[in-house]
Amino acid sequence: MPLINAQMIVPGDYDATLHYAVQHFVTLCRDAIQDRGMFAVALSGGSTPKALYELLCQPPYSLEIDWDKVHLFWSDERSVPPTHADSNYQMALKAGFSKVPLPPAHIHRMVAETDLSKNADRYEKKILTVLEDRTFDLVMLGMGDDGHTASLFPGTEGLKETGRLVTANYIPQKKTWRMTLTFEGINSANHTVFYVMGSSKAPMLSHVFNTPPTLPCQLIGTADHPALWIVDKAASSLF
Repeated sequence: MPLINAQMIVPGDYDATLHYAVQHFVTLCRDAIQDRGMFAVALSGGSTPKALYELLCQPPYSLEIDWDKVHLFWSDERSVPPTHADSNYQMALKAGFSKVPLPPAHIHRMVAETDLSKNADRYEKKILTVLEDRTFDLVMLGMGDDGHTASLFPGTEGLKETGRLVTANYIPQKKTWRMTLTFEGINSANHTVFYVMGSSKAPMLSHVFNTPPTLPCQLIGTADHPALWIVDKAASSLF
């Protein structure tokens, strides 16, 4: 496969893959708390992460996590208020994180509804303050039908950002601004994981793993920390 700095695992059908993804999250969380005293994760939006959060935030999985030591961040956010149906923050809390005993001070929302550039600066400072000399333990990601990930869309200025962890990125395709972690913010993490499920994802997934890397999602992962792609049978059907 031409795609380097990436590993793929296919646990089985949708349900098997979802349970694998949740157990993998729990394992990374427990290991990080044991080794470093906390677990810092950047959450993703999307239907697959939503299903993952719903399963994670109920027993038995929710009982395996020391929520007092978990810090929630976001990998990207739309330019909408936190109560809006399109908000990644709102989705994650409604899917389950509002039901677990997370300290409110450990929930670090991306404020993307106003002043995106200023708030991107503030979010980067928040990350550096909370993590100190650490990096994210996990950045959760999805793969768009156009090969975007987080809010790093093909052809956008945010792809060129260097020396920053967070940026405000204008998406001409959507005619809107979004806040997103940069490549540097994502690739500095200890673990980056893509969650890709369903037959509709199969053509793009095959393209991603079998063509030279030009799309945003192909540029995630490093030699030291390859991106892990957790994929179900339907999404991997063209391999």
